[in-house]
Amino acid sequence: MTGAALRIRFALLVGLLAAVFLCSFLIGRYDLFVGDMLYALAGQMGIVPVTHSPASTVLALRMPRIVGAMLVGAALSVSGAAYQFMFRNPMVSPGILGVSAGAGFGAAIAILWSAPIWLLQGVTFAGGMCAVAVTYIVGVKLCRGGDTTLSIILAGIIVSTLFTSLLSMTKYLADPYDKLPVIVYWLMGSLAAIRPEDLPLPAVLIAGGMLPLVLLRRRINLLSFGDETAQTLGIDVERVRFIVILCATLMTATAVSLSGIIGMVGLVVPHLARFLVGADARRLLPASALLGALLLLLADDFSRSLWTMELPIGILTSLVGVPFFLYLLIRHHRRLR
Repeated sequence: MTGAALRIRFALLVGLLAAVFLCSFLIGRYDLFVGDMLYALAGQMGIVPVTHSPASTVLALRMPRIVGAMLVGAALSVSGAAYQFMFRNPMVSPGILGVSAGAGFGAAIAILWSAPIWLLQGVTFAGGMCAVAVTYIVGVKLCRGGDTTLSIILAGIIVSTLFTSLLSMTKYLADPYDKLPVIVYWLMGSLAAIRPEDLPLPAVLIAGGMLPLVLLRRRINLLSFGDETAQTLGIDVERVRFIVILCATLMTATAVSLSGIIGMVGLVVPHLARFLVGADARRLLPASALLGALLLLLADDFSRSLWTMELPIGILTSLVGVPFFLYLLIRHHRRLR
């Protein structure tokens, strides 16, 4: 693929993301005119004086949700792409090491305690990071002498099962008329509860996790050739693997703490990005970020506009992602024949 073709495709992705970003402000129960929306948006950006019109009020309510969708989509997609490179497996998703199960358990505990939203997000984040820390210790430190990649995956399955069981126990102990519905709804994934004050810290954490991956994209490329080949080419495999796991976990745990569990995004989007720009990590990681932000923003627009009641976005992404996952599974099976 030529450099000009790549530039055109990236420009199209950026243009589509900008167009969907602006159109998302018009979608909702309260109708906005394009002119009013653009003027209110210019007021939010400080270009024109801020007015207290209905359009400004609606814009202020929809802005956190739209920005949150872009952050979560980009974080999950880049994490999935990085894991697929590291594990050399197209079926890997950001939850492979137990981060989603750990974060879900942390959120359930916080809801059971009637914790405020900031504490719920903090406990959710801590639960995800704790789960992956256990996975890394078991898979790397306690299982030396074998296939490290396989050990990490198996440890992730064990830790996911453990935290899923703890989550089930927490749901069983929760008040079925008060706490249990809140836990179940949160686990479905939603962007409806995001407020402006919820965004700055997650944005910093996601950017802090994404930047090292982008800077290490050449070395991440070499991980896909296997540990021995990468070491022959002068790569400190253990160090790069630790950085990839840390950064991907940081982004995934932050995304889950912000929106709940949203499945299939980290699995499907890297494959779509690979189709558009190729398998080189130098292009795939930024393309995954743009495409993930675009697709999750579209999914959120559909989830709050197709029905009178809002459909949790995690349900919608899973319904759309499952057929694609089956396609990947069949294609991968045919390649092995």
